[in-house]
Amino acid sequence: MAAPIERVAITDEAAALVTRLVERHGPVLFHQSGGCCDGSSPMCYPRGDFRVGRQDVYLGEVAGQPFYMGAAQFEYWAHTHLTVDVVPGRGSGFSLEAPEGVRFLIRSRIFTDDESAALVAAGPPPTGEDHPTVV
Repeated sequence: MAAPIERVAITDEAAALVTRLVERHGPVLFHQSGGCCDGSSPMCYPRGDFRVGRQDVYLGEVAGQPFYMGAAQFEYWAHTHLTVDVVPGRGSGFSLEAPEGVRFLIRSRIFTDDESAALVAAGPPPTGEDHPTVV
């Protein structure tokens, strides 16, 4: 049986930042929502500061931390593989990386036909209701 298709990944540089953030703040989670400006960037929160629910789709883990996406945004991005990266600059003041002078962003690519078929066969990803994040 083939390994499950990964929906989300992280660059080494972004993973190193996540490791530092976890050391400082404890377990974190990522949430990608729709919206303009910083609302369309992946946000990193201490796990106890953001409550996930049935409108949040669990895409996987990055650097050992869960990554969720709002259901409306997932409808647009269901056909893409996401990679969390980090770049210089200030994003939202609500995301944990903001004081570091960097911001997380998403790089994406369209799934191949084989990946898309495997994802369809696997069924829809769990929601926050089905995959609750434990602090």
